[in-house]
Amino acid sequence: MKASKFQRRFYRDWVKDRKLHVTQIIEKETDIRITTNKAADRAFIEERINLYRYDIEKYIERDHRFLTTLRPLEVELNAPLIIKEMAGRSKEANVGPMSTVAGAISEFLGRDLLKKGYKDVIIENGGDIFLKTRKSRLIGIYSGRSKLWSDLCLKIKPKDTPLGICTSSGTIGHSLSFGQADSVVVLSKSASLADAVATATCNLINFKQDLQKALSFARRIKGVLGVVIILKNNLVSWGKLEFSK
Repeated sequence: MKASKFQRRFYRDWVKDRKLHVTQIIEKETDIRITTNKAADRAFIEERINLYRYDIEKYIERDHRFLTTLRPLEVELNAPLIIKEMAGRSKEANVGPMSTVAGAISEFLGRDLLKKGYKDVIIENGGDIFLKTRKSRLIGIYSGRSKLWSDLCLKIKPKDTPLGICTSSGTIGHSLSFGQADSVVVLSKSASLADAVATATCNLINFKQDLQKALSFARRIKGVLGVVIILKNNLVSWGKLEFSK
């Protein structure tokens, strides 16, 4: 897992529900924020994050291609579950398995916490979110230079969760992208898939005329529930989405 320059995640300051408990964990490249309905078991969370990181790092030691390839990769039959998930979801979007890493860790940890009895779980890992909620939530879409959409949010209802909400950008952040979209947001029951599809879709966008082609690509992938693409002052979307400001 490649180290990256630290960037303060200022959007975390926008979380306003004081009834929820917030835990932040930083472990090497992993900077993850966990928001729950009751005080989180920090030791348990750290243990699970370290387990998933260990599985990924050890697999990379055996096969360096898992870290660097930009294409789908077949993995060993006895590979850890998170490795199989990353490989499978990246194949569906035709990108490298590491394009799913933030979404995968968020999803695996989120489901661990649900099994432990937490009722509201919001895990944010570099803009990639796993969400289970008992009340409607507004999820802001940060689009950087696109000031026209600065107050735009998605309204997520409890019946639609658990849900993965993942974002890729060609103009914001340090992640590798071959596109120039300011924001590509993908919704799926699988956060790993949402992460992979957001990356793949963003890679297709450099000009306004690319928007419809990229939107068509994302909506054709089974398991994708919604897509929002922002390029400067242009926005296209598809799916069962409810916008709010």
